[in-house]
Amino acid sequence: MRRTYFFALALLAVILIPSVAFSQDTPMEASRSVAGGGVSVPGWTGKIDAKEEAAGMTLNSAKLTKEGGAFHVITGPAVTYWNPANKASGDYTVRATFREPKFMNLNTHPHPYGIVIAGNDLGTDQQSYLYCAAYGDGKFIGRGMGPATFQMNGRGTPDPAVNKAAAVGEPVTQEIAISVRGDKVECSINNKVVASYDKSALVTAGKLKSTDGVYGIRFAHNTEAFVTGLKVTKP
Repeated sequence: MRRTYFFALALLAVILIPSVAFSQDTPMEASRSVAGGGVSVPGWTGKIDAKEEAAGMTLNSAKLTKEGGAFHVITGPAVTYWNPANKASGDYTVRATFREPKFMNLNTHPHPYGIVIAGNDLGTDQQSYLYCAAYGDGKFIGRGMGPATFQMNGRGTPDPAVNKAAAVGEPVTQEIAISVRGDKVECSINNKVVASYDKSALVTAGKLKSTDGVYGIRFAHNTEAFVTGLKVTKP
């Protein structure tokens, strides 16, 4: 009877362990420091995520350069980049084009990159901002800091508007925009609205201080892309 009991427990563990493992997000590989890292674009700065700092990474562990008319980003730790002079207020749209030259060339699974808006107190432990980012496998994420992380949709939400790379190592390009209009904040990818949020759900305790603020770009760890056409427009 005792042997049967322990056998049943062992069998239950074999059944449950895989299902628990596969129910979690894909494990993240460790961030790798980028050789010759740092910010070399005049006027720009950035901040890596707190957990990356806790692991010993610094802003010099990632790399932001300018090549012709494009920002070239290689991470490293997950990082947000901005120029304090780049501000948007009222109703506006911030957009840019992101080209990942070799899909997943630095990572073991797709990582996102995208637009940041509503940046306030950036670089401090009270910073707040919202970002919408695309993955090269047809998914996107809406997320913010306020100063704690808050999710606006699930991690890696699929949408047919988001482009997919043909294969690992192949290029993929996304046009990403965030618009603030009236009481709505919308994320568009490749000219289709993929997410719409009520401003009241964003500008609230523990989330954004305002939808007015600095705009910039956001990259997950171990990712490379070129960014062109970063600009703000008014309706």
